[in-house]
Amino acid sequence: MNTLSTPLAQPTQKILNATIIIAALGYFVDVYDLILFLIIGKKSLAELYPAWAGQPILLEKFQHLLDLQMTGMLVGGIAWGIIGDKKGRLAVLFGSIICYSLANLANAFVTDMTTYEILRFVAGFGLAGELGAGVCLVAEMMDKNKRGLGTMLVASVGLLGAVAAALVAQFKSWQVCYIIGGVLGLGLLVLRISTFESAMFKKANHANVRQGNFLMMFTSRDRFFRLLKTIVLGLPVWFVIGLLVARAPEIAKTLKVQGDIAQNLCILLAYSGLVIGDLASGTTSQLLRSRKKAFAVFYVLCTLTMFGYLNLHDVSSTIFYSAIFLLGFSVGFWALFVTNASEQFGTNLRATSAISVPNFARGSLVPIAWIYTQVNSTSGNMINSFLWVGGGLMLLSFITLYFVEETFAKDLDFYEH
Repeated sequence: MNTLSTPLAQPTQKILNATIIIAALGYFVDVYDLILFLIIGKKSLAELYPAWAGQPILLEKFQHLLDLQMTGMLVGGIAWGIIGDKKGRLAVLFGSIICYSLANLANAFVTDMTTYEILRFVAGFGLAGELGAGVCLVAEMMDKNKRGLGTMLVASVGLLGAVAAALVAQFKSWQVCYIIGGVLGLGLLVLRISTFESAMFKKANHANVRQGNFLMMFTSRDRFFRLLKTIVLGLPVWFVIGLLVARAPEIAKTLKVQGDIAQNLCILLAYSGLVIGDLASGTTSQLLRSRKKAFAVFYVLCTLTMFGYLNLHDVSSTIFYSAIFLLGFSVGFWALFVTNASEQFGTNLRATSAISVPNFARGSLVPIAWIYTQVNSTSGNMINSFLWVGGGLMLLSFITLYFVEETFAKDLDFYEH
């Protein structure tokens, strides 16, 4: 790493505020589209193929489409990251939203499985770029002592997109839900015309450094382990959301919870908690002047909440739903996680990191789910399997946190060589 001392022109407060708002709205649409398939995917398949309704093949095909969407996000995370460092943060903000908005509009008119598969991959590819590019842009434009507040607002407002998706899905057909997401995305393009590029990127663009070279992440032992450690910090989020919340109805039946548990309401409550948690973790980081201490506080909370949730035997549905909300709150460090990813690497690799790391963390759900399946097939006990996998994941996260560099108020004007 090479630290630079040349001062950069600071944006006016009006430009900065507009950038934060536009980045937040972009992530709102991103999360709406990302979560929408989890909510309406099974319903759409049951309508397209009535013979699959209530059959194991429905869940199988749903998981297949979800895997394609996640694969698209993994590929897109690398591609958009490279574009963000080579062509600029704005190139990603424009390109990604066009990609996933058009894919979701087309998804409303799908009539066969093959087309559905292609569109889910394309949508996932597009969704991969939004958050990282927005956070990267905001982090580079803000004062180093306050940038955590800006990225916190972007992620917190954005996560409300999941709440919106859950609410819209209650009243509209799956086709209309897709159309709404597509229209929102394309409408946001008009607002982005007034967005300005990061001065740090412009400066790096004229410097004699390699930009957006993803292979540089693997040509240095230090950079590779920085990348790996940064990814691991976000794994608990997707274990909780992708398994404990996504499978809440099945967990409730195993625990003999009183009353029916609705999947849509679980997602709504979990993401509502996550939004508030993001605000709390960002505030905690600012008060403690530390990213690592804020992570530690929420890791402890997540561990305790997870253990309590998986031991709610014979409780009412109200108590169970309350635990879902607390679970969401306990992993409300997503904004902190993405901010940390943007702060770990130099300007010439910052978008590559900020965009790819969240998508690698999201993609970790696939191997984590596989590990859970293997443990469960051996133990034959769903709850104990979740406890073992979740406990192991939290232990790994705590150990990784110890070795991660503190980045609060870190000067971001440096390059990777």
